[in-house]
Amino acid sequence: MADLASSAPAGGAVRAPIGLIFGSLLRADFTVLLRSGRTLLLNIAVPIAILVLIGLRLGNKSNALTQGGPGFVIGLALTYGLMASSLMGYSITIARDRDAGVFQRLRVTPAPTWAIMTSRLLVQIVVDLIMTAIVAVIASIIFGKAFSPGEYALIFCVSILGGAMFLAIAQAVVGLVRSATLVNAIGRILYVVLLLLGLLGSSGILGSTIEAVSDWSPVGAMINLYAGVLNISSWDWTDTSGLIATIGYIIVGSFIGIRWFRWESR
Repeated sequence: MADLASSAPAGGAVRAPIGLIFGSLLRADFTVLLRSGRTLLLNIAVPIAILVLIGLRLGNKSNALTQGGPGFVIGLALTYGLMASSLMGYSITIARDRDAGVFQRLRVTPAPTWAIMTSRLLVQIVVDLIMTAIVAVIASIIFGKAFSPGEYALIFCVSILGGAMFLAIAQAVVGLVRSATLVNAIGRILYVVLLLLGLLGSSGILGSTIEAVSDWSPVGAMINLYAGVLNISSWDWTDTSGLIATIGYIIVGSFIGIRWFRWESR
């Protein structure tokens, strides 16, 4: 953040260009994110492990969790990466930085408040897209399927929507809860609940009612969307409902996260 500090106006000094300020924020946020071992593990390593382990098993023995085929497995791996990086990465980092007074110090720099948060969110989206590219390439190798440019584009579009949705949910948690410890606990609980609801519910092993509820859950909606764009010719209401649910979560989560977010923990 040295660039921001050095660009702070003194007396009648001219405010630094917004491009310079935003660039400094992006460099600082990327540096912090790349130095985090948890980020690399949650965003990249674990989604790849899920894809490889379940994908290889799918070729030999089918079960209720993998009967959706390659689209289900790819959707599960990507959804895990998006959700984990937001609920167990982004929200905890924001809460801890708020507790440590990082945001209070940033607010006395020339950086506008919108740029501070936009930089954090943009960095997360970029990392999500990198994870998406890696998982998609490995998936094409495992399943012996060469994705067309259009399919890659659709996968990236779904990842942008999914990343925005889980970041909106994470921002809502940080907006409603000020304690970093409590944010950490709620994020982990919410992660487990959403993953189990989406995974087990969409498999159908818990009954048709839970399956219907799962289709409207964040995880279920994302898995259906990925599966839908990978087989666009068979797009149906389940895929459309996933898109509607995703946009709804983005709107509600963003409203709550912006309306009730506080820059200090107390």
